[in-house]
Amino acid sequence: MKTIDAIVEGGKASAGPPLAPALAPMGVNIGQVVAKINEATKAFAGMKVPVKVHVDPKTKQFTIEVGSPPTAEIIKKEAGIEKGAGTREAPAGDLSMEKAVSIAKAKTNSLGKDAKETLKEVLGSCVSMGVTVNGRNAKEAIKEVNEGKHDSLLKG
Repeated sequence: MKTIDAIVEGGKASAGPPLAPALAPMGVNIGQVVAKINEATKAFAGMKVPVKVHVDPKTKQFTIEVGSPPTAEIIKKEAGIEKGAGTREAPAGDLSMEKAVSIAKAKTNSLGKDAKETLKEVLGSCVSMGVTVNGRNAKEAIKEVNEGKHDSLLKG
């Protein structure tokens, strides 16, 4: 088995780079691979998604493994912004605490030991991106999470 790692835009992979140059020497049908990737990633439209294509060069059979998009990509989509890094005076966007919790629960590649730690990772990304949470600085939201103010959302 050989594995090709790529990052594609959800639902919009193409038969060009980075996939075609890596897949062509293995003799697989690139069109079929691209179609499967697009089908598997259509829910992540507009986001960059990590994808692994596992190919058996002997049989030309392949499987697709879709990873979780980077936290920043999900935050941008949920906040309705194109990029982060707003200033404190003019935030890049705003995210509700409920959305932050749902992002945390959906993360499969988190380093957090539990939902609370993963939520703090998401909120930390909001801090870095200049995204406010419920109209306030995300650092305040992290303090509230540490104090247990949003534990009921995490359990739901």
